[in-house]
Amino acid sequence: MFELASEASADRRAWQLATESIVVKIRWFGIIMGSVLVEMRQADLHSPMALRAILALGALYAALDTFFHRRGQVFLVSQPLFVSTMEALFIGLLCYFDTGLDSPFRWYYFLSTICCAIRYRPLIAWLTLLLHGLSLLSLAAVLSPNRRVGGLTSVTLIFVVLAWATWAVSALANLLKATGRRLEVANAALEQHGAELEERISEHLADLRASQARLIHQEKMAAFGLLSAGIAHEVGNPLAALSSLVQMLRRRQPDLYTDSKLELAERQLVRIQRIIRELVDFSRPASELKTRFRLGDSIDDALGIAKYYHRTKERSIQSQIPADLPPVEAPRDHVSQIILNLLLNAIDATTKQGEILLQAAFDHSEGKLLLEVHDDGCGIPIADQARIFNPYFTTKTRGTGLGLFISRQMVESMNGTLSFRSEPGVGTTFTLLLPVATDVKAHSESEFVGPEA
Repeated sequence: MFELASEASADRRAWQLATESIVVKIRWFGIIMGSVLVEMRQADLHSPMALRAILALGALYAALDTFFHRRGQVFLVSQPLFVSTMEALFIGLLCYFDTGLDSPFRWYYFLSTICCAIRYRPLIAWLTLLLHGLSLLSLAAVLSPNRRVGGLTSVTLIFVVLAWATWAVSALANLLKATGRRLEVANAALEQHGAELEERISEHLADLRASQARLIHQEKMAAFGLLSAGIAHEVGNPLAALSSLVQMLRRRQPDLYTDSKLELAERQLVRIQRIIRELVDFSRPASELKTRFRLGDSIDDALGIAKYYHRTKERSIQSQIPADLPPVEAPRDHVSQIILNLLLNAIDATTKQGEILLQAAFDHSEGKLLLEVHDDGCGIPIADQARIFNPYFTTKTRGTGLGLFISRQMVESMNGTLSFRSEPGVGTTFTLLLPVATDVKAHSESEFVGPEA
């Protein structure tokens, strides 16, 4: 109710300010034309000096009205009947000191009526009409018979025409106000529809960019898988041949020195085969199937790949994963990829001898597994923290800006969450919440170790 009253008051004030510019111009027009009439008809006037004094008072009032208008205000806006009374007295005096009822200043009654009708509600306009009627009757009563041209007939005619002007201008003003309100409502609705349309377009663009980012990521992973399979095939055959040769040489019972060197070569060949196997396993198409597995297994998968990153050997990576955590229920390949992305980001954020810590626990408040990947690196600048999960946003010189974006989408598709906290110059902690197997969650929560998040 209060808001509706405030809106109505605001609309009324806006209308008054808009019409005030018209009223100011009308008043100045009346003052200037009146002064011209006085100077041109001095010989016919009853009292030119009195007329000049009255017009000077009118000019002072018009100046005050103009001053307030320039400041965005309406002079005496809360006292319209007082203004109408002063105008009725002002016009009556002009006619009295001019030629009486046939004075050109009688037309000022029309100007006053028009100004009042366009500014205020109809009741004020009709009351102003009555004040002007009283002014005309008073003027006719005090005039001498030779200056009372037309008498009651002239007064009646002027009053009737004033009444007609009051009705016409009030009706026109009401029509303009109603039209203005309808335009405001239509404009507000149009702006609302425009805002909704912009929001929908933004949502569709965001979905399109997300789909494009996922497609690019899938294409890169597919190309990586093909490349890994090709490398494994091309390197696997020579490795198998070399392994066979080493075994054949060892079966000939060489001397101790040669046998030790052949054994070392065999271990290195096995290591190379294991690396290739891990690379192929990681690069195979990710399965969307949800399975139950230990979170520690996915962490081991990620660490097994991250160790081949050239910057990993210069960092200290520690993991604190309780053995009795409940199993995770999610696509294992996706979880391994998410953890690997977080590990690689932590490695890139740290300098040599930097420390990275992986901690897991059961979050009793969420009923999910919690994994934190903490590093003591450079941290994320405050200006970049709001954009860290946006697609294609990256601070790395060779980054694509898709790692965290894809990771968050994967986590949300599992009914999990991925968040972070960071302090520039101190470090960053990414927090991953993953769902546990539904059949063990209800009866085992109290048995899971680890601090509550």
